[in-house]
Amino acid sequence: MENFHDLLIRRHSIRKYTDEPIAPDDVKTILEAGLMAPSSKRSMPWEFVLVEQREMLAALSKCKDFGALPLAGCSLAVIVCVDPERSEAWLEDASIAAVLMQLQAEDLGLGSCWVQLRGRFTADGQSAEDYIRSIISIPDNLQIVCAITLGHKNEERKPFDLEKIKWEKVHIVK
Repeated sequence: MENFHDLLIRRHSIRKYTDEPIAPDDVKTILEAGLMAPSSKRSMPWEFVLVEQREMLAALSKCKDFGALPLAGCSLAVIVCVDPERSEAWLEDASIAAVLMQLQAEDLGLGSCWVQLRGRFTADGQSAEDYIRSIISIPDNLQIVCAITLGHKNEERKPFDLEKIKWEKVHIVK
């Protein structure tokens, strides 16, 4: 990475991946990014469940009606879970950890995509969380927030066009 700003310009959600596995050292580096994330009162309420088995990833891709297909094609999915009893800011804490893993993946030249799971449902109305628990053993005290898909990119995305920044979203109080 040349600098953090360049990384932000370059990073996009990647939904198509090659079959190439991710190097174990890269997986470790990505997980370290999540585990070092800031959290409210340093509570670290998150837990990460790694899935790389192709059949299980294909099954997980059916966890919601729309938007979960990247799970079927990725090399690795990190299911981001959180114990809401550990922090009143549990959703924020888990979200920060997930995004840091995505930024670390981009820095390593890998693609990633956030797959929203909290509050989502399968095509037949089952909660995504219940569906995932039917496939993976996740303790009941943990809530499932999202999945981060990871893999070697099999699509090219243009860098963010700085001309399209919506500066009108910034409000200055004087």
